Amino acid sequence: MAEKNSSPAQPSHGRDLYIWGTFCFLLVVSIIELFSASSQEVHVGDIYGPIIRHGRFLGIGILIMLGIERVHFRVLYYAIPIFVVVSMLMMIWVLIGGVKVNGVKRAFMLGSIMVLPAEFLKLAVALGIGWVLSRCQIKINGHNDVSWLGVILSSLLVLGGSLLLFNQGLTNTLLLMSIALSMMIIGGISWRKFFITLGVYMVLGLCAAGVKAAASSDIPPTRQDTLLAQINQEPIRSTADKDNRMHTWNARLSRHFRLNKSGDRIDDENKQEQLSFIAQARGGLWGVGLGNSRETSRLPLAFSDYIFAIIVEELGSIAAIGILCLYLFLLGRAGRLAQVFNSVFATFLVTGCALVICLQALFHIAIVVGFFPVSGQPLPLISKGGTSIIATCIALGVMLSCSRWAARRHDAADIQRQELNALNKNIANENPNVSK
Repeated sequence: MAEKNSSPAQPSHGRDLYIWGTFCFLLVVSIIELFSASSQEVHVGDIYGPIIRHGRFLGIGILIMLGIERVHFRVLYYAIPIFVVVSMLMMIWVLIGGVKVNGVKRAFMLGSIMVLPAEFLKLAVALGIGWVLSRCQIKINGHNDVSWLGVILSSLLVLGGSLLLFNQGLTNTLLLMSIALSMMIIGGISWRKFFITLGVYMVLGLCAAGVKAAASSDIPPTRQDTLLAQINQEPIRSTADKDNRMHTWNARLSRHFRLNKSGDRIDDENKQEQLSFIAQARGGLWGVGLGNSRETSRLPLAFSDYIFAIIVEELGSIAAIGILCLYLFLLGRAGRLAQVFNSVFATFLVTGCALVICLQALFHIAIVVGFFPVSGQPLPLISKGGTSIIATCIALGVMLSCSRWAARRHDAADIQRQELNALNKNIANENPNVSK
């Protein structure tokens, strides 16, 4: 049983103005652009309804950030396993009796609020991996490494999360694995263990895709499907097959890798990406001005999955690149903190949270500009979505807690000793990347 340690009376450092400054910039962009991108949801007599609802979640998120910032990061050692279990249970509940969003069970209702636990699960897996890796640091021939137990437990977390997210979209699964592999590299895992883990992921992923494809191919077409296909001179597919995610993925991938898509007519299948490209082309370098977007009224999900296209249209490519740099700056700030923290646990927490936010932003932007196939991925803090905002604010709160309470290499010896006494003995490992 862990010893009971006293918490330091005062935080080691003040409020991290770099993280708060980045949050405030993104907050301003979020309020302005979401108001512009929500024209499809505006009703007569309720013009400000969408932005008011969005503002409520942002207000709740700020309170969550302030609350977590005031809590010593050692408390997170006990909270993370609970967060991981609760996130997975919510995902299981969604698979059993969830609400369908875009044809797939993705959410459940909490009163009048729709909760999408996938956003919590991505953060939970990152924090869970950090929790595991901080306890499984070893030395081999004088070099930092992760024990096989840490590799196995981290892989089980990733595979469990991937299985729960698999039916919701391939992008979520790839995002989760990208976060996990990045965390393992940061944790100092040897390249041999890394490539073995990567190989296992690839084999299991191909097996899962094969099983999914085989299951969908066993569904016979109905008579109505057959007649419609003959009339339209299309391949015969059953209704169940058309609704199957494997068919959706295959259609999106084949459309994505076509060389000449500019001459395609806009239809229900390519409407999102084509209108997104039109919006970005119209914006050019400097944009058409705030509130002057034309495509926001035509582009499906302009306020969530494709809000970056509206940003480019209104503010231009230069401003959009600046917003991208804000996310990269947040990751850079996490990297800087990771270099100076004495505690390896705090290092994993701050880098894991930054990776979740930054990689999700990069995936969103890559999808909108056409580098990745079409898929749904919100832009952190900017896209509409209460669950996404809350999950992002939890991640930022964890980063702020680590920045405020974790001792650093240049701190006085009594501050470093105070941190060591406050930490559970299982996570009191020193950061091997700190140069003394």
